[in-house]
Amino acid sequence: MSVYVLDRSGKPLMPCSEKRARLLLERGRARVHRLVPFVIRLTDRQVADCALQPLRLKLDPGSKGTGLALVRDTEQVDANTGEIQRGAAVLNLFELVHRGRQISEALTARRAMCRRRRGNLRYRAPRFLNRRKPKGWLAPSLRHRVDTTLAWVNRLQRWAPVAALSSELVRFDMQALDNPDIEGAQYSQGTLAGYEVREYLLEKWGRKCAYCDATGVPLQVEHIHPKARGGTNRVSNLTLACQACNARKDALPLEVFVTDQARLARIQAQLKRPLKDAAAVNSTRKALVQALQATGLPVETASGGRTKYNRCRLTIPKTHALDAVCVGDVDIVTNWGKPTLTLKCTGRGSYQRTRLNQYGFPRGYLMRTKRVKGFATGDLVRAEVPSGKKTGTHRGRVAVRATGSFNIQTGTEVVQGISHRHCQVLQRADGYGYIQQQSSPKKEAGEGRATRTMRSASPA
Repeated sequence: MSVYVLDRSGKPLMPCSEKRARLLLERGRARVHRLVPFVIRLTDRQVADCALQPLRLKLDPGSKGTGLALVRDTEQVDANTGEIQRGAAVLNLFELVHRGRQISEALTARRAMCRRRRGNLRYRAPRFLNRRKPKGWLAPSLRHRVDTTLAWVNRLQRWAPVAALSSELVRFDMQALDNPDIEGAQYSQGTLAGYEVREYLLEKWGRKCAYCDATGVPLQVEHIHPKARGGTNRVSNLTLACQACNARKDALPLEVFVTDQARLARIQAQLKRPLKDAAAVNSTRKALVQALQATGLPVETASGGRTKYNRCRLTIPKTHALDAVCVGDVDIVTNWGKPTLTLKCTGRGSYQRTRLNQYGFPRGYLMRTKRVKGFATGDLVRAEVPSGKKTGTHRGRVAVRATGSFNIQTGTEVVQGISHRHCQVLQRADGYGYIQQQSSPKKEAGEGRATRTMRSASPA
């Protein structure tokens, strides 16, 4: 991953490589500003002395996670056609994991406590007329997605000279831009034909065959109620099947083809299942773009179909972060095989002072203070234990206890019972947990680019 660089007054400069950052630190020309993500601050440079290149932050909003990619915009001329191709050189990849589900469960628990208290106190008439929600209101679990995404956009602006933003929002009519006279059935014959419906079905049916659960094979769009028997092309009548299952089913009714009653019931239930994740994204997409536009940077929006088209054309594996790289108008992607830093939203604690049982009644009590011996849950610490069963150096996220005996969550395990006397704070808790993932699959023949004519990896 690239290392963020600040000048001596704290203003962002161009990110550098890990090797260059190590040399700057060894020669005393820089100091460590932050550990995760790694940020250094120069001691002998000002932003006026450096040349900056255009950086773009790309976002792929999702319900459970949002992909972020910091790229450098490039342009080059195609040797065959002479056209200017727009490229993206990847600097850093992030995957922001939301905690909307935890927020929803916490509000449910709070509601149970309130109902319990009201049952033991005097009667109070319900108040409905004075609880009108303001325009643009979002549920807390949805507002969390917008706020955390915007928070990381602002953070990356402080660490890197971001000049533009790109995000998924709407479906642009790209065919009408190329051919203003397009009409009728001609829309189904363009370059992006079928991408939106296919992406919907892949998300709904878990990217596997509905009849045999086969994965990693080409999937075909299949009519549950066959067209030969009066079936329609409505999305509610479509599913995914491998070539073998699609051929065997042919024009058979679903009840005749699927003999396993458990599988039949599961398929019928899946047909009626709403896409809650898709509904969450649809509810927050406009609010997110409005928040991005409020930053004052130019915002480019694109459809999900365009993102998938770019990813398949450039043969890039599917992850949230790499989907963000493919957002918008991009012809060439370089250096996409970088490791991804997972940013897991953990929160900053809770106002709740008791635990709840399954009926919503209080169970036990929690500490009144968040800090114990100068440490708080979520701090990144290093513990050097000189003796005992846990001898060694442990580095990770700490969970404090009132007794001063802490737990440390390392990258592989939870080390329990570490005394506070052996701990040293590396970075204070900021509401996020950090996990460094492995690099993306290696590129073929050692190349660092994916273009229309050059393959760099097999599709995921």
